[in-house]
Amino acid sequence: MRHPSLTTLAVALSVAAASPAIAHGPDAHTGGIASAAARAVQAPFDIVHTKITTEGNTAIFHMAVSGAAGAARPAKSGKLAGSTVFSYVWPTSLDPATIGFEPKAGILAFAVTAHPDFDDTPLFDENGDGELGNDGDVWHSHWVVLQPDPACGQDALKVVDIAEGAKPRLPKTWPGLPILIDSPGWAPRIAGHSVEVRVPFDDVAAIGSAGFDGVTAALRVNASVHNPLLCVVDVFKVASGDLSLPGRVDR
Repeated sequence: MRHPSLTTLAVALSVAAASPAIAHGPDAHTGGIASAAARAVQAPFDIVHTKITTEGNTAIFHMAVSGAAGAARPAKSGKLAGSTVFSYVWPTSLDPATIGFEPKAGILAFAVTAHPDFDDTPLFDENGDGELGNDGDVWHSHWVVLQPDPACGQDALKVVDIAEGAKPRLPKTWPGLPILIDSPGWAPRIAGHSVEVRVPFDDVAAIGSAGFDGVTAALRVNASVHNPLLCVVDVFKVASGDLSLPGRVDR
C-alpha cells in the first residue's frame, strides 16, 4: 500500500466524506473500516480495522493492527527538542467545541500516544509509581486539534499552537502545554492486535454519526520547542487509504 503524503493527509482531513462506511479486502470486519494488511508497514502500526461505537454514554474507539498493538515505542533521546511521539489516531469530523475547545479551531482527533522523553498527562500516574511526571512512555490518550502548517513541511499537519498571551477556550484537563491538546486520562486497553479506549461523554448523542478514519503516525517535537511545537512527520498507514473519513459512528 502506498502511503498518502503529508500534503494529501492535510488536504483530505480538512473535509469529512459524505460516503458511508466502507470495507477493504477479503476479510472485511463488521462495521467501521476494514483495511488489507500491508507488508510495507511495521506490523504494530499496520491497521486492519478501525471503528467507533457507542454504549450508553460511552464512545468506544477501536483499532486493530496486523501485529502486536503497542509493541513499538520511540527510542528515548534524553531531551524534549526533536523527540518522537508514536500514535494511533482517529481523525474525526467533530467540531472541537464538542470536547471543550474553540468552535472550528481545526480538525479534532482522538489519539493514543507514547513518547519516552516527556510527560503530558500531569493529572495522572499511568505507571503507578507515585510520580505524575515520568510516564510519557506508557500508552495514554489525548484529544488534539490539527491544522496544516508549512513550517512542518509542505501542507503538513501540526497540533495547533496557542499564541503567547492568547486565552482560548480549553477543556478542564488541558495539560498546560501551549498547544490545543487535552489529557483526559482515559486509559487505553492494549491487548493482542487491538487498541481500545472507552471515552465517556455527558451527551454521547453529540457525536451522532460523525465521520472518522484511522491513522498510525509519528510526530516530532520541533528542535526549537517553539511554534510549531508538535508536527506530524511520518504517516505509517491510513485505514481508508485516502483519508476520506468514511467511517460513521455506530455503523
